Amino acid sequence: MRGALTLDALVTGGNGLAYLAFSGPLGELLGAGRTTLVEVGLLLLGYALAVGALAARRQPPGPGVRAVIGVNLAWVVLSLVAMEAWLEPTTAGFVWIPVQAAAVALFAVLQFTALRRRARQQG
Repeated sequence: MRGALTLDALVTGGNGLAYLAFSGPLGELLGAGRTTLVEVGLLLLGYALAVGALAARRQPPGPGVRAVIGVNLAWVVLSLVAMEAWLEPTTAGFVWIPVQAAAVALFAVLQFTALRRRARQQG
């Protein structure tokens, strides 16, 4: 459980830092725009800190883990909707957005699997 949460926090935080540090070049490369990447970068950093705090707990509480899973699944859906509805991604953006959404979906699957495993061991 903690490993899946930690991996999520590290990758999400790294992504957020990259969006902030390189918002101009990445915004152009992906077709998302500098302002959008700064806003998303800040959001990702805050989320990564929250997930990291949850991962640091000896036994992350189930409701917190379920909330992370829910947010991750919402991120996947919103990423794909944003790509089609309001972003104007470049070719690189059309590749990157689904790839990062797939990574976030994998985090959700890992977290869900760990949560179920823990429930079976306790019950």
